[in-house]
Amino acid sequence: MDVPQPRFSDQEIARIAERIGRPVVLVGMMGVGKSSVGKRLAGLLHWNFIDADDEIERSARMAIPEIFDTYGEGYFRDGERRVIARLLEDGSPTVIATGGGAFCNPATRQLILERAVAVWLDSDVDTLVERTARKDNRPLLRDGDPREILAKLRNERAPAYSQAPIHVVSANGPHTQTVNRVLEGIAQWL
Repeated sequence: MDVPQPRFSDQEIARIAERIGRPVVLVGMMGVGKSSVGKRLAGLLHWNFIDADDEIERSARMAIPEIFDTYGEGYFRDGERRVIARLLEDGSPTVIATGGGAFCNPATRQLILERAVAVWLDSDVDTLVERTARKDNRPLLRDGDPREILAKLRNERAPAYSQAPIHVVSANGPHTQTVNRVLEGIAQWL
């Protein structure tokens, strides 16, 4: 794991963390780095990190691919919305990584926009293909060419993601660079 070398001093990061006043939620496509960036961002802010997908699996007592196979995507999205609502309920200082489709659900998106600071992590399709190939737990990539599926999903989801007030590009390279860009985006937004 690369150790973030922030462009901000510890004091500046502490001031940013204090001013945010609500959770930071990372949204974007699968493979964009929401969990990796989120863990590093939470560490810098001295906040908790929560991966919404892990919480969904814990609540359902099933892996996400099993939920999709057994109940379908609609059922999964409803459970996802309920879990994210619970995670945002108390407004505690937390960085939350969501699943790729979470912010596309209008009810979930509204919850996040009202109760948190949404950060859209974006990436080009080549980077998404390379990163998603590392894991075989992506239900939406099972039936077809991953590049075509990811390009189609990215185009379909961009209008929803663009509603996040902060947009950060996650390019190939150390996640440290993306973490720094997220901090810069939050500081400008504040």
